[in-house]
Amino acid sequence: MVPMRRVHREIQDPDAIHALIDACQTVRIGATDDHGPFVVPMSFGYVWDEEAWQKMRDGSTEHPVPLRLYLHSATDGRKTHCFAASPRIAIEMDRELGVITGSYACAYSYSYQSLMGAGTIVPIEDEADKAEALAHLMEHMAPGAPTSFLPEAMARVACWRIDVDELSGKERYPKG
Repeated sequence: MVPMRRVHREIQDPDAIHALIDACQTVRIGATDDHGPFVVPMSFGYVWDEEAWQKMRDGSTEHPVPLRLYLHSATDGRKTHCFAASPRIAIEMDRELGVITGSYACAYSYSYQSLMGAGTIVPIEDEADKAEALAHLMEHMAPGAPTSFLPEAMARVACWRIDVDELSGKERYPKG
């Protein structure tokens, strides 16, 4: 992974990264196909590998990224074909925190928190695994909502898991 240029803005606290993912409702997936690169926003669910998460919290630098994302969509379309042909993808999530004002136009900026990363996207074919993926998505999008899925709906939905292997966070707040 390429080192961050503005290291002073890096989010290094694993709990802060976890809270940011919890606060985000959309992940943007960067992928490529024969027509070139494209970005698609998607709803997501996620789980943490608890053992890797604890190592990250304990300060270990030799650990896998403890994050798996779950996605769903229609079973056909550009992203479906692209994910099958080129499973290496990029991810981005962000939280807008407002405008930072200045005394002249170019002094204005934006306050934010963001995560960027990469991973491998894997289709989920097994019906029980699909139901688990959709339950993770529902828990993130609508905690406590019912998570039973009709068989005909399961047949029409495509689900994927992203095994995240690179992840970095960045934030900018107003000075003061």
